[in-house]
Amino acid sequence: MGSKRRHWAWAAAPLAPALLATGCVSTSSAGAEPKPVPSTSAARSVARVCANPTAGPAKAPTGAVTVDPAVAGDLAAKTQSNPPNTTFWLRPGKHRLDPNRYAQVIPKKGNRYLGAPGAVLDGGKKNQYAFGGSARNVTIRHLTVQRFVAPPDEGVVNHDSADGWVIEHATIQNNSGAGLMAGAGQQVRASCLRDNGQYGMNAYKSTGRITGLVVEGNEIVGNNTGDWERRRKGCGCTGGIKFWAVNGADVRGNWVHDNRGTGLWADTNNNDFRIENNVLEANDGAALIYEISYNAVIRNNTIRRNNWVEGRRAAESGDSFPFATVYLSESGGEPRIRARTDKIEIYRNVLEDNWSGITLWENADRFCNSPANTSSGDCTLLVKDVHRCAKPAIATAPLYADCRWKTQRVDIHDNRFVLDKSVVRCTEKCDRMAVLANYGTYPDWSPYKGEKVAEAITHKQHNRWHDNVYLGPWKFVVLDQSRVVGFGQWRSMSFRQDAGSTLAPRAGG
Repeated sequence: MGSKRRHWAWAAAPLAPALLATGCVSTSSAGAEPKPVPSTSAARSVARVCANPTAGPAKAPTGAVTVDPAVAGDLAAKTQSNPPNTTFWLRPGKHRLDPNRYAQVIPKKGNRYLGAPGAVLDGGKKNQYAFGGSARNVTIRHLTVQRFVAPPDEGVVNHDSADGWVIEHATIQNNSGAGLMAGAGQQVRASCLRDNGQYGMNAYKSTGRITGLVVEGNEIVGNNTGDWERRRKGCGCTGGIKFWAVNGADVRGNWVHDNRGTGLWADTNNNDFRIENNVLEANDGAALIYEISYNAVIRNNTIRRNNWVEGRRAAESGDSFPFATVYLSESGGEPRIRARTDKIEIYRNVLEDNWSGITLWENADRFCNSPANTSSGDCTLLVKDVHRCAKPAIATAPLYADCRWKTQRVDIHDNRFVLDKSVVRCTEKCDRMAVLANYGTYPDWSPYKGEKVAEAITHKQHNRWHDNVYLGPWKFVVLDQSRVVGFGQWRSMSFRQDAGSTLAPRAGG
C-alpha cells in the first residue's frame, strides 16, 4: 500500500466512568460581562478499556472447540480442521503460532474466537500476522493479541481486510505495523488498541471501498511507537486510526489519547463520517485530520491538549502555517455524493488548551493529475479518470470545479474554544483559527494560479463560523498565512464570520 500524505509545507511550500468536560459558563462579546449560556457539551464518558478490560468466558461455551496454549500452533491447526461457523475458546495462558514468520490463523466464514480470562495470542516478535484471509463475518472477543511484527502499512488482525468482522473487548497491543486492518461492515467495539508501531487501526482495503465501518467505545492510545513520520518524512503514514476511502463510518464514544502524531486521520476520498461523543486528548499532533474527503458530522466531542508537540516544533522552526488541532485539508460538503449530510458540520464540541483551533485549508496546487498531488494517482469522487484533468479541458466546466478537492460548505457553530497560553506554554502561533490557501504556482498548465483558490475558500465556498464561544486571546488567519486579524475584523463586512459568537479574555491568555 502506498502512503498518501497531506503536506503542511504546501502552506509555505461498555463505557467506563466519566471524565468531565469544561464548565458551561460562557461569556458575551469582548469586554462585556459574562453571561450563562446553555452548555455545548455535557459530561463526556471515556472508554477506559485498557485498564479495565471486560473478562471473557471462564468456561468453554457449549459446542466450542477448546484451544490449548501448551500446544504451539493449536489455534491455527484446529481452525483448519473444523468447519465454518465454529466457535473456538482459548484457554487462559499464552498461545503461540508455529515459529514461521508467515504462520497465521486463517479463519473460515462465521468463525468465532473467544478468549478466556488471561488468554493471549503472542507472536513472539517472530510471526507477522495473527488473523488473515478473506473469510467474512469473523468474530474475535476477549482476546489479547500482541508482539506480532507486521511490515509497514500492514496489519496483524484481519490482515487481508475481509468484510464483516467484529472485534469486541479485545486488546491489540505492542505490534509492529497496524494493530488491525478493516473491511466493509467491520465493527470494532470496546477494545484497547495500544502501543502499536504504526497505527492502532489502518482502515484500508486494496480493492474496493470500505463501507459501514463502526468504531465505538474503544481506547486508542500510544500508537506509532515507531515514530514513522520522522523515519519517512512527510509520509502521512501514522495515526491512532487512519481511514482510506471509507464510505460511511460511525466513530463514537472512543478515548483517543497520547498517540505519537495524529489521533484520527481520514485521508483520501472518505465520505459520510459521523465523529461524535469522543474524547480526543494529548495526541502529539492534531486530534483530527479530515483530508481530501467529503461530507461529515463532527459533534459533541471533547478535544483538549492536542498538537503540543508538532505545533510547537513547527513554530520553533519559524513556520507560520496555522497548525491546528482540527485540520480540514481540501475537504468539504458535496451534495452530489450521497451521504447522511451534504456538508461538513462541526458543532457542540469543546476544544480546550490545544495548539490552535480549526484550520480550513486548500492547496491551490493540489488537484487531480497535478504533480503536486501527494495522493498521486487518485482523483476526486466526481471524476473517475484522472487523465481527464488536463489542459485544455480542466480550465472549463465541469472539470475546473470537479478536478479539485474543495474545502467548501463547512459549518462551524455552537462550539466552545478555550485557550490558556500558560497551560499550553506558548507565546504565539498557538492561538489561531484559520481559513486560507496558498498562492497557486504549479504546474505551469494549472488553471488555479494566483489567488483564485484563496479567494474562493475565504469568500465563495460557503465556509462559515457562527454562534461559537471563545475564551482566550484568539486570532484569525484569512486568505493566506500572512494575514492575521482580530475578532472584530474577522466579524466585519470583509469576512463576515462568527455572527452571534462571543469572545472574552481568560486568565493566563
